[in-house]
Amino acid sequence: MNLNLNGSLGFKMFCNIDWQFRDKYMNVFLYVLNTLSDWEIGYLTAEINSGRYFKSSKNNVNLIKVGNTYECITTMGGIKITPDEDICNLKAEKGDVIILPGGNTWFEKCNENIIHLIPDMLDRDILVAAICGATVALANYGILNNTKHTSNDLSYLQTSCPGYTGESFYIDTPSVVDNNLITATGLAPLEFSYEVFKKIDVMHLDTLQAWYQLYKTRDLKYYSSLVGSLK
Repeated sequence: MNLNLNGSLGFKMFCNIDWQFRDKYMNVFLYVLNTLSDWEIGYLTAEINSGRYFKSSKNNVNLIKVGNTYECITTMGGIKITPDEDICNLKAEKGDVIILPGGNTWFEKCNENIIHLIPDMLDRDILVAAICGATVALANYGILNNTKHTSNDLSYLQTSCPGYTGESFYIDTPSVVDNNLITATGLAPLEFSYEVFKKIDVMHLDTLQAWYQLYKTRDLKYYSSLVGSLK
């Protein structure tokens, strides 16, 4: 069966297919919003889209950009991004991933639509990965009150998020993993990406470790390790 997936109609047909082997597919949904912090998702999007260091070139990982509407958004860096799908048609299943990047517009009312979906996603074992401003939005709606997490600054959450009472679960570290929730400070996009890749298990562990150390230390010996791990 040949399918033309170009355009929104083709994509909707793809989403509505009852895949017989759905467990072989992973959808990574990237929420895009105005002022999106470009640098916080660069490692993730590059590796997911290219699959260059994945266990197999045949890994079926689909990177899908989701917006509050189908309207183009503008990142903090001025890049225009057109969503592949809107939030109303988001159909995430167990084994999928939702990435919530940082941005200066998370407190705008339109972004409540995605935040309201997060508790159900967590209950259904969908991996939710939030960084920087997205963690603040989660905190503001009380989603971090009973789970280990981090953010940009605890005192900011306490003063800016009326719904936040999760101080005892706050960990002052670059990135925190608690079951299927990953949170990170905006200063740690590399650690954030490392935890996502580790969780979704698309790279061999030695490949992932070499990849992380190469970008962390900039020591070329890790490039040799990275290349060697792919053989």
